[in-house]
Amino acid sequence: MDTDYNPTTVSLADFRAHTLTGVVQHEIERMILSGELKPGQRLNEKAVADKLSVSRGPVREACRALAELGLVYLIPQRGVFIQRVTRDDAIEVYELRAGLTALSASLLAPMLTKEIAEQLDKYVDDMQDAAEKGDFSRFDPLNLEFHDYIVRSTGNSRLIKLYSGFVKEFHLFRVHGLVQRGALLQSNEEHREIVNALKAQNANLSYETSFSHVSKGKERMLHALDDMTKSGAMSNGEATEVSDKIS
Repeated sequence: MDTDYNPTTVSLADFRAHTLTGVVQHEIERMILSGELKPGQRLNEKAVADKLSVSRGPVREACRALAELGLVYLIPQRGVFIQRVTRDDAIEVYELRAGLTALSASLLAPMLTKEIAEQLDKYVDDMQDAAEKGDFSRFDPLNLEFHDYIVRSTGNSRLIKLYSGFVKEFHLFRVHGLVQRGALLQSNEEHREIVNALKAQNANLSYETSFSHVSKGKERMLHALDDMTKSGAMSNGEATEVSDKIS
C-alpha cells in the first residue's frame, strides 16, 4: 500500500499555505494603501518576506492576487511594482463607484431595518464631529465604513465581492493634503441626504442621492487637482497620478 499520500496532511498544508498567503496579502495591501509603498515603486519581495518572517513563496502568491485587484503590476524579469494611477483612471473609478454605490442604496432602501438606520445615523454623527474639527484622519475611515456598510447590508454577495475589490483601487487616489474642512462638511451633508432617502424606503431617491454624492466627490477631486496644478504646487506629471477621496 502506498503510504506517501495522506489526504488529511495535504489538506492541512494547503489550508495553512492559503491562510499565510492571505495574511501576507493583507499586510502588503496595508502598506500600499497607507502610502508606505509608493506608486511606481518596486516591491522588494525579500524585504517583505523578512519583515513578515515568511518565505518568498507566500509573498509571490499574494502579489499575484494583488495584481488581479489592480494594486500592483508584474513586469517579467523585473519584478512587482506598485500601480500608478492617472487622472483618467481616477475619473473612471469615480464613475464606476457612483454606479455601484447608487445600486447598493436602491437595493437596501426597501428592506431597511431600524437597526441599520440607527447605525447609519451613528456614522453620520461621528463624521459630522470629525468634519467640524477638520479631522480627515478620523473622517476618512468612517466615510469608507459608511459606504461599505450600505453595500454589505444589501446581502448581495456578488455586489459585496465586486465592491470590496474595486474600492481598494479607489484608496490609491487619496491625497490628504487636498482635503479641506468645508469639503468634509459638504460631503457629510450628502451622507445625511442618502440616509434620509433610505429611511423613506424610496429606492429611486436613494439611487439618485448616492449617485449624486459620488459624482460631486469626483468634481471636488478634479477642482482640487486643477487648483494645485495652477498654483504650481504640483507638476503636471504629479497631478495625473493623484486625486483626493471625498465621498
